[in-house]
Order: sequence, then C-alpha cells, then structure tokens
Amino acid sequence: MNEDQVLADTRCWIEKAVIGLNLCPFARAVYVKNQVRIVVSMARHLDAFLDDLDRELDLLKNTPAEEVDTTLLVHATLFPDFEVFNDFLNVVDDVVAEHDLEGVVQVAPFHPLFQFEGTDADDVTNCTNRSPFPTLHLLREASVERAVASEGGDADAIVERNLHTLRELGPEGWQRLLRAP
Repeated sequence: MNEDQVLADTRCWIEKAVIGLNLCPFARAVYVKNQVRIVVSMARHLDAFLDDLDRELDLLKNTPAEEVDTTLLVHATLFPDFEVFNDFLNVVDDVVAEHDLEGVVQVAPFHPLFQFEGTDADDVTNCTNRSPFPTLHLLREASVERAVASEGGDADAIVERNLHTLRELGPEGWQRLLRAP
C-alpha cells in the first residue's frame, strides 16, 4: 500500500464516518481549517515508528493549535493484530510522559479491528474506533475540553449518541458508507 492511498483512505474515513456521521462533533471545525495533520508512517519496524511518534509529539508541543490542532499518525502494515496494537498503547503512554505531555496531549487509538472490552468482534459499536489503518490520534487536551464544553459539557452524551447512531446504521450500513464513492 502506498502512502498516497493510505492518506486518501484515511481522509475518506474522516469525511464520511468521523465528520459525516458526526462521531466527533468537533472534528469538522479543525478539519475545514486544515488544522488536522495526517502523517503516514512508513516505518519498517517499531523503533522507527516510535521515532515518528516522538517527532509528532514534539511538533504538537512546539506548534500553536491554530496551525496544527491535532495529529493522526497512521501506519498501514505495522500493527495487523489489534491485541498487539492495544498492548502497544502502554508504550505510547510512556512516550507521552517522556515528552512531559501528560495532561497536555491524549492519544485516542483507532484500528480496523478495534474491539471494546466486553463486546463481540462484530458489534457495530466498535466502529466508533475503527479506521482503515491502525492510527494514533494525538489530541490536545485543551482542545478536547473546549470542544466538549461547546457540546454542552457532557462527553458521555456524545458517546451515547455515537452508539445510537451506529446501532441505527448497522454493520451493513457501516460497510456501505465506507464503500460509497
């Protein structure tokens, strides 16, 4: 898979699912202002991917939110197994801490096979965190707090609305959404 295709597929997912279904009610504003950075890592091993993560965390730390509010770090092939990716998130948390960004940047994981604990693999609600490729979404805490406040301050209500939206859409609807031109 080439970098351009990974980028195109990721943008399509953002536009159709994340923004189109309003799964993230504050994504549209930063996306249309070109404040969402999408980085396709071509790292051939974990150490190189961690170097990419280091660079992106440094960039967020040193760049005003008005220029880059959030970053999606995407890798098409390094994490085919969701459990391995999920376990890797502990390392990601350590890297965020090493950069002194705890409480400043949070990481939201997305994966094609994402599965919440206690759900079946085919439960459509897992799609809230399913993306075309394994992705680390690096979010500024301050931006998340402002966005949640603008939505009435109830993050749980956003989650519940997303679950309802996906249940209404159903697995077939989710597949149609991502296949549609």
